[in-house]
This record gives sequence, C-alpha cells and structure tokens, in this order.
Amino acid sequence: MLDSLRSIVQEVNTADHLQSVLDITVARVQDAMGTEVCSVYLRESTSARYVFSATEGLNKEFVGKISMAPNEGLVGQVAARGEPLNLDNAEAHPKFLFMPGIGEERFKSFLGVPIIHQRKVLGVLVIQQQTRRRFDEDDEAFLVTISAQLAGVIAHAQATGMLVALDDQGERQGSAKFRGVAGAPGIAIGHAVVVAPTADLNSVPMRRSKDIQDELDFFHECLEAVREDINALGRKLESRLAKEERALFDVYLSMLADDALPAEVDELIVQGEWAQGALTQVILKHVRTFEMMEDAYLKERATDVKDLGRRVLAYLQAANTETIEYPERTVLIGEELTASMLGEVPPENLVGLVSVKGSSNSHVAILARSMGIPTVIGVMNLPFTQIEGSEIILDGYNGHVYFNPSEELQQRFQTIYEEELQFSKELEALKDEPCVTPDNFRLPLWVNTGLQADIARSLDRGAEGVGLFRTEVSFLLRERFPSEEEQRKIYREQLAAFAPMPVTMRTLDIGGDKSLPYFPIQEDNSFLGWRGIRVTLDHPEIFLVQVRAMMKANAGLGNLRMMLPMISSVPELEEALALIHRAYDELVEELGVELEVPSIGVMVEVPAAVYQARQLAKRVDFLSVGSNDLTQYLLAVDRNNARVADIYQAFHPAVLQALQQVVNDGHAEACKVSICGEFAGEPGAAVLLMAMGYDVLSMNAATLPKVKSVIRSISMKKAKAMLAHVMTMESAADVREYIDQSIEESTSQRLVKAMMAESIL
Repeated sequence: MLDSLRSIVQEVNTADHLQSVLDITVARVQDAMGTEVCSVYLRESTSARYVFSATEGLNKEFVGKISMAPNEGLVGQVAARGEPLNLDNAEAHPKFLFMPGIGEERFKSFLGVPIIHQRKVLGVLVIQQQTRRRFDEDDEAFLVTISAQLAGVIAHAQATGMLVALDDQGERQGSAKFRGVAGAPGIAIGHAVVVAPTADLNSVPMRRSKDIQDELDFFHECLEAVREDINALGRKLESRLAKEERALFDVYLSMLADDALPAEVDELIVQGEWAQGALTQVILKHVRTFEMMEDAYLKERATDVKDLGRRVLAYLQAANTETIEYPERTVLIGEELTASMLGEVPPENLVGLVSVKGSSNSHVAILARSMGIPTVIGVMNLPFTQIEGSEIILDGYNGHVYFNPSEELQQRFQTIYEEELQFSKELEALKDEPCVTPDNFRLPLWVNTGLQADIARSLDRGAEGVGLFRTEVSFLLRERFPSEEEQRKIYREQLAAFAPMPVTMRTLDIGGDKSLPYFPIQEDNSFLGWRGIRVTLDHPEIFLVQVRAMMKANAGLGNLRMMLPMISSVPELEEALALIHRAYDELVEELGVELEVPSIGVMVEVPAAVYQARQLAKRVDFLSVGSNDLTQYLLAVDRNNARVADIYQAFHPAVLQALQQVVNDGHAEACKVSICGEFAGEPGAAVLLMAMGYDVLSMNAATLPKVKSVIRSISMKKAKAMLAHVMTMESAADVREYIDQSIEESTSQRLVKAMMAESIL
C-alpha cells in the first residue's frame, strides 16, 4: 500500500490543474483500493457547499451539477464533523440523502474522509461498494493517509486555478489570499513584478510575449548556441570518455532536436507565452514525469532534462536585452529576494516586498524594516511565477498577500492606507515630546537598529537611545568576518550618532535562522542548537575581537551597553563575563589608557533565563527581554513558519506571566529591565509592559511614534487596571480583544484602525 500511496501522490503532483488533480485522484484511489466507486466533493468558496467534483463509478454527467451543504447527506456529515464516516448500509443512516440520477443507490458500503488543509475542510473523499460490508481499518487508514497527503496538493491547485482563471475578455476573474510571515509592517497596494535568479527553472514568471515571431526566432538562436556548446563539450572530452559515455551527448542533442522538446516549447510560444516561460513549463513537466518513474535509470534522466533546460534558460536570460519595467507602485515578488534585487527598483516605485522563502530575520526583511517597506516573507502555496502584472494587496502587519482583490477589499485597504499616511503626519508633531502618561509617568522609548540607514530614521522619530543594535548585520553583509578595526568603525558610528544617549550592542547572534555564508551552521533543529552565546563562547577568538572593537569604539563617548544573547545558565554568563574583563584588561595594557567598563546585560529569551532571572540579575547591570524568541520557546512555535503562525501569540497568558516574572525578579536585585522584541512595538502591548514595570521599551523606529501616542493617552492608573484584568484571562484572543477595546476608549476610533489594522481585517 505504501508504494501505491507514493505513486498516487507523485502522479497527482504532475497534474496541470485542479480538475486533473481530482480526476487522477479518484481513478488511482479506485484502482489501488479495488473499490467500485471513488468520488471527490470539493467545498465551493462562495456558497460553502460541497460540490460533486470528480468520480469513477458514478454518473459523470452530474459532476459540477449537484452539491450538499455541511451536515446535508453523508458527505455533509463528514464535512461538518471533520472525521471519517464508515458505514456498511448507507441508506439506513439518518443523514442519507438520495440524489436522483447520480447512480449511488446501488452501493451499500460507504467510507468518507474529510480533506483538511490548515484546519479547513476543503472537501470529502469517498469510496463505495455494492456489497454490504464495513470497510476495514486498513482501508480507512489508507484513505485518511491519501486525504492528508492530497490536501496540500489540492489547496495549491485551487489557488493556482484561481490565479489563471480568465473570463470571456481574457481578464483574470479569480481572487485569492495567501498566508505568510510578517516581515515589515504596513499596507502596500500595487502590481506584482516577479524577479528570478539566473537559470532557476522554478522561478521564471509566466509572461506574455510582445512579438511571437521574434520570440520564436530568439528561442531558436539560443537553442542553436546550446547545441554548439554540447558538441564542443563532447569533442573536448572525447579522448577521456568511453564510447558508451560519449553517447550521452548524442542523447542531449536528440532531446534538443526541432521535433523533440523544442517543438513543445514552440507550441506554447505560438500561444503567446514568452520563451523563458514556455521553456520552463515544458522542462518541468518532463522532469516531473521522469521523477515519478520506478525504473532507477529512467528516474535519473530527470537530472539530464533539468540540466538541458538550465543551459537553454541561461542563454535566454543572458541574451535577453529587455529591461524589467517597474510600474509606479511595484510589489516585488520572488522565491528568495536579495538586497541586490531591491537595488534594481527605483526607490520611488517600490511599495512592497513578497519573498516566498526566507524569514523575518533574513537580509531582505531587515533591510525592508529599515527602509519602511511593507514586507511578507515565507508565503505558503503562492504560485508566484503566475502572478506577474497582477493587482496585489500586501498586509505587512499580519503576513497576508491578496491576489486580484475585489473592489470592496481594495477600498477597505485603501482606507487603512490613507489613514496611516494621515496618522503618520500627525505623529511627526510628537517627535520632540516626551513619552509621558496623563498622570506624569515617564517611559523611555528606544529603538532597535542594525544598519547605517537606521540612524537617521531613529533620530527623526525621537528615539531616546538604542535598546538593541544587531551587530550580526555587519557580519551578514560581508564575505568574511570583519576585522577588529572594521568593527570598531561601525560601532563608533552608531555610538557617536546617538551620544550621549545609550546604545545597547548585542554580541554576535548567529545560528537559528541567521547563518553567515562564510560560516554555515547545518543542524536539524537550528533553534535548539548552536546559536548566540554558544557559538561565540566556543570561538573566543571571535568574541574577544568583537568585545575589544566595542570598547575601543566607546572611548571618549561612554554610552556603550553590551548585551549577551541566548544566555541559559549562570556558568555560561560567568564565562562570558570573564572573557569581557580579560579583553578590557588587555586593552588597558595595550593602549596605556583607562577605558570605561561598559554596562553589561543579559538577553532573557529562553525559559531557563526566565526562571533564573534573579540569579542572572545579581551579576549584570541590566536584563533585556527578547520577546520574539521567548514567545517562540515558551509556545514551542517556530516564529518563521507560516503553517503555525496563528498559534505564535505574543499575548498568550503564559508569555505575559513570564514577562511579569522577569521584571519582578530583576527589580528585586535593583537591576534595570527592558524589552527589545517586536512585542514592545505593539501599542497595546506597550501599555501592559509599562504597567508591569519595564524601565525601557525598545522597538523598530517605524512603530515608536504610534507607541508614544498611545502611552501619552493612557494613565498609569488605567494601564495597571488593564493589566490586572488581563492577568486573569485564559486566552490570547480574549486579551487582544480587551486591549483593543480599552485603547479605543482612550484614543480615537480612527487612530486604532491605523495602528492595529489586524483588528478589523
């Protein structure tokens, strides 16, 4: 049965569109299980009814013509309950619904299982038999397994089908919503421009050609160049290869003969597809076909076809003199965006970024936050090669991308976008105002930085210090470890720009989702592996150079605070402190001058540090909570995984209790406590953190004015009352709803909409 399962899934993955997926599914499942009937019912998005969508064994004339509501009939029962239904006499079940003409009255035995993707029932997969018998456990387990495997394929096919659906005038009529991870906050409304790295078959966008004959001629010119390359390569290796091995080059040339693969490419070009898109569609189709073959030799031929495709694509891309046109409101989309790709777009035209791969801490996400460009990362099931030129709405608050949005949705987001612009202008007046509550409680607001561009933006927003300077950014943007002097110059620039305000520099924090290209860390579970202080303690030569560079940069300024990431035990902290003091002593002896010993702090971002916060506080000058990682570890949720994004809940009661414990334990040792995670930049969260007793909140510069506006509108007395009520709650959703309502009472309705778009979307 396992071989049958693999075969079915492989074949379904090669299907071109949704109906092919369904037809292949029912045919192969019927054959594998030896049943008389196999059918699929799919949920229709508009009516929420389950439509008879494909069958083997029932009347195919009724496909697409009949449907059932949830709880209606046996299919509706399976959909409503979200679990299998196994019957040996279907007609005797109280939910049985006779559908005239479909032909199922002859079949007594019924087994239906839900097709579920991301907790949503997409449809129901059914098998039936004439004889009265209950399907056994193996049958049920196999069908459940097939359903689970196919759910993602069907979801992807549905999304793709919506993207390519055209009406009679050739206009796209489908719309779709895709989930990802929020990379940089904000709303963007614009048109998709897809970019791809060189010779990447999986990233070439579908695009209409401007002149079919020119495109055909262009394709065949590149094709001839590849043929010449293969002939030359064959001649070059002729003396070193056996006759049988040289025959491979003849196979390559036969694949590139005009009546072979190129003929299929020509056909798509004639239909209007540009050469690059036509080539990749044909090559990938044949690659999938070879990959699903059982014969090992034939299976390996997929590599040969892929190699040929890349060779031709490289010529097409190199010889293509067409420049990419970036519309006035460009939403740049790619499988994995890079900083150089951003640099190609005129800054005034770039309004949003979507990267299929990557994380919220990738280069592009860091750069986007610095530039204030709304960004979504890690977008699931996005057929990005098929959306070139389409209208896109990007929600950088919640990590959502809307394709071809309806007029109503456009108006909704346009309103939020305009409110944000107006709100931002109003907040400019607060730049030089202190962050003081109506009852005169002062709360310092600092910023998180990492790039040179962050300096001006942060000062322009009225930052009172730097709560987190990500030193790893300068390491990520190089091809080797920066020298001590290179680091000193970078750190000096930050310290001098903010002096006399404090600047908190985190020592090198790599590992997890932050890997240096010249120092790769390969681990099965990187977030629980070699990262942060664990790396630098194992490599004291890296740690000492960085600490020395920081202290040199601080000479004559005295505003450096040094922070240690991922501390999980007291011995770990003591080892790091010993290295810092060693570096200090060496510098004093080397330079012959007294240097100021900087304040030293610990990041609290793992549960162990929460429970040892008091012991850690005895040994350092300050604690700073890294709420992103702390939330991730407390809830066992990868914060960069879109599949579990909805259960990464910063307002989770367990997270709030941990945050309160840290500040209580820190203050018990007369130790200052701050927070530098994304949580501090949420206005509602900032109110709770203020009430908990946090001494400093540090956030992205873009969110600082919004937080200041809310803090200046809510008294400390009110904040403490809100916190007391929140700490009795049992769910993140309840906390969020209460906080939003409470802030609305103290600010204007429009203000909350602009700050918390997620609350109404």
